[in-house]
Amino acid sequence: MVEKVSPALARRIALAAQGFGRPHPSTVGTRQLNGVIDRINLLQIDSVNVFERSHYLPVFARVGAYDKALLDKLTFAAKSPHTEYWPHEAGFIRREDWPLFRWRMAAYRERYGTDPDSWYQRNASTVDWLRTELASRGPLVAGEIEHDANKRAGPWWGWSDVKRALEFLFLFGEVAVAGRTRFQRRYALAEDVLPSSVLDTTVTTPDAVRELIRRSAVAHGIGTAGDLGDYYRIKRAPAMAAIQELEDAGELIPVTVGGWERNGRPEKTWLHRDARLPRSVSATALLSPFDPVVWYRDRALRMFDFHYRIEIYTPAEKRIFGYYTLPILLDDRVVGRIDLKSDRQARILRVQSAWSEPGAPAETVERLVPLLRTTAAWQGLDDVAVTVPHRGDLAPLLAAAL
Repeated sequence: MVEKVSPALARRIALAAQGFGRPHPSTVGTRQLNGVIDRINLLQIDSVNVFERSHYLPVFARVGAYDKALLDKLTFAAKSPHTEYWPHEAGFIRREDWPLFRWRMAAYRERYGTDPDSWYQRNASTVDWLRTELASRGPLVAGEIEHDANKRAGPWWGWSDVKRALEFLFLFGEVAVAGRTRFQRRYALAEDVLPSSVLDTTVTTPDAVRELIRRSAVAHGIGTAGDLGDYYRIKRAPAMAAIQELEDAGELIPVTVGGWERNGRPEKTWLHRDARLPRSVSATALLSPFDPVVWYRDRALRMFDFHYRIEIYTPAEKRIFGYYTLPILLDDRVVGRIDLKSDRQARILRVQSAWSEPGAPAETVERLVPLLRTTAAWQGLDDVAVTVPHRGDLAPLLAAAL
């Protein structure tokens, strides 16, 4: 029998699955940080740091202020329990999860590394030289490698041929990331970074995909096939096969959610059997553009009626909301967006724009002000200031309240 879930309950299920609705711990240590990563399974990486780099923000949203150096030890250190790969986009994952992506590594090699006319094959001598260099000198940041090909050129973000070759080897699983230095990846041969217990583990593609879809379902609580597949960027056909197996096993329960439609009909949706069904969710948080709650824009629109695009690549004069706006979560609704800048020289957290969504509650500003002050303190800043002239309907209200 198909169960019916209200849109409000679906939001609460999703947020509870992501770790919202719990009081922030009085002290945040390694155990709490690991708990967040274990719950959402990955931290997506992005280099933009006008406010703060993205991977720090999902943790802050869920547990409050914490020492970023502790997270650095878990993610950047050479012997940390986490490593990097492409689970969704570039992201931190647990080391022991690395074998779950061997099928993706093989697919990348087939796509980029086998065609004799491909860049990778045409630069085979550089690739071979890099393997030898990493074997004798690794781990290395790309800039530490001396080679005639290590000169920035071309359209790949100005990557040198050395950097480009390293990234291909990373995609293929030959090279792993041995931490970061000043946010730059340190590359090494996989066998020099990952333990044999990881390297020797083999997971078949169907088993790996099924496990990833299972984890996606746990992290979502409730979701469509598109939702469950997007979490690990799994195509629809293999995602549906895994969903069906998990449904047959009783782990996923088919449901319908009011208003979740596809082509005018209720969209197929699944509830994880262990998902919490809370009556309420209490939360006040700023979400990274790459937080799992909103990174799949179709889900953000369907679940929160929130149309979200970041405008980094939009010319300044054409931006509507701001360069890098963060969704504002109050309880079980996304009620607005805010564009922040950490002005470290002046020691001020600058609100460059702030906008409310239709139906935002009257207490939005009242609840947002203390969160902004906490955010500034977490960033090591002394004050919060709203940029003049004000941009967005929330900006003057925040200025007055601050």
